[in-house]
Amino acid sequence: MSIIETITDVNNSFLSRRELTCNFAGLGGKLKSLEAVDMITKEFKLDGKVVIPMRLRTQVGKSLITGTFYVYDDEGLAKKHINPTIFSRLERTKAKLAEADAAAKEAEVADAPAEEAKEEAPAEVKADAPAEEAKKEEKTE
Repeated sequence: MSIIETITDVNNSFLSRRELTCNFAGLGGKLKSLEAVDMITKEFKLDGKVVIPMRLRTQVGKSLITGTFYVYDDEGLAKKHINPTIFSRLERTKAKLAEADAAAKEAEVADAPAEEAKEEAPAEVKADAPAEEAKKEEKTE
């Protein structure tokens, strides 16, 4: 895993939000915004709050990512303050992840009957084998 280093942690009372800036060591080019949100939520115990990734910037020549996150208590207030485009992008990404999970589950369900059919097929072949042996014995007699 990577190490999360807090650069700034400011409570902005005017906008009623917490502004976090953190470094993610060793994840240059591999970190996605929703994964970063999950990591921040676990690290700072922000369950039940709205965490919005504002910027993930990779440092040149290093495997270091600097991320800026806004933490709101109320989603309605967050939607007032932040550009709606950011929310639409987050919703689109979450929808794609949900579709991918659903497709993976469907593939697992579809593979299960195919495996059962493979297990049953050798039993049928074995049942036909004695009949073939009997035919061979009749021809040799």
